[in-house]
Amino acid sequence: MKVLFLCTANSCRSILSEAMFNHLAPAGMKAYSAGSQPKGTVHPLSLKTLDKAGISTEGLYSKLSDVHEALVPNFVITVCDKAASEACPVFFGPATKAHWGLADPSEYQGSPEEVEAAFESTLETIRTRIQGFLALPFKQMGPEQLKAELALIGKL
Repeated sequence: MKVLFLCTANSCRSILSEAMFNHLAPAGMKAYSAGSQPKGTVHPLSLKTLDKAGISTEGLYSKLSDVHEALVPNFVITVCDKAASEACPVFFGPATKAHWGLADPSEYQGSPEEVEAAFESTLETIRTRIQGFLALPFKQMGPEQLKAELALIGKL
């Protein structure tokens, strides 16, 4: 099973999602990430937050979604923040799609400690959602039920 996490800059939220998914997922499941307007670098606090949580950062880099043109994901999950009027990337393909909106922790205004806490909180939200995703009985669910469950997970 392949999961593609998409956001705008592919510097924070989708990177954190890719790393957390690959950290928690059993063999046979793999996550990827990309952005519609990638920054070209992973935000340093994304890497620091993952390191602090004991999650590998190996191979993570900010990239345009075109990099995964040949990838045929089973799921595409957008993690951009529509509530902040952020344009979410669109994926045209047969994958099951879901939206798990997250505020961009790099946009948080506060002390360095508060900004780090925003990254850590974002990672914990991602952990909760991915644990919910991994607990789904995929083989027992039809496409509509699966989409409904993914939408519920995105509200956790």
